[in-house]
Amino acid sequence: MIIVVLHEPQDLVNIAHVVRAMKNFGFRDLRLVRPREYDAYRVEGIAHQTQDVLARVKELADLDAALADCVHVVGFTARERSAKRNRQRPRAAAAEMLEHAGAGPVALLFGREDKGLPNEALDRCHRIVTIPTTPAYASLNLGHAVALMLYELALARGDEERPFKGPRREAPPATVEELERLFADVERALERVAFFKTRDRETIMRTVREVVHRTPLDQREAKLLRAMAIEIGKYGERLAHSGLHVHRQ
Repeated sequence: MIIVVLHEPQDLVNIAHVVRAMKNFGFRDLRLVRPREYDAYRVEGIAHQTQDVLARVKELADLDAALADCVHVVGFTARERSAKRNRQRPRAAAAEMLEHAGAGPVALLFGREDKGLPNEALDRCHRIVTIPTTPAYASLNLGHAVALMLYELALARGDEERPFKGPRREAPPATVEELERLFADVERALERVAFFKTRDRETIMRTVREVVHRTPLDQREAKLLRAMAIEIGKYGERLAHSGLHVHRQ
């Protein structure tokens, strides 16, 4: 189990951003140590549809109570410290966190927005993680820092391999016959609007074929493009019958 622990958060909006990030990446356990303000109703008004996360939020009086059951604690700081500590970058930390999560709760510990984690809190951490940002402006917003780490955890557990949602209706690939009909309709449409007047027909149509074959199209896409080409051709016919000329830019 992965737990996000916010030590003395100062801004309710930042708490809401953390809750939203947890919902985004499928994490549900948040512990707040002495928050300056916390109102689940107001947070839900900022981070919509997060009731399942908010229902599990725990407010605790001290850090020891928040970390007592954890088997692995990872603290986050923007400052490079001279004290010898077990330091990691987010990606390496994520892989190790997931290894420990099977044995018990693993805590991601974040400090106050203005001061970060004090040394007494860092002393409780098995690992210290610093997100690589530009040294000229190293400090991240609390919500952003949590979101970045949860993203790394999501990648480490394999979420990147989750397939994209498929189309509502699958269509088989367009056949050669269907594509040839499409090319014929496109050529007729271009002829109707005088596209070949100053261009080489054979070269243009060969390029059209190359573009279509590069995609490739399914049957629904081919039918849509055919319908567009046919309507362009009809429009050109109507203009010709009305005595108007098609102007090209």
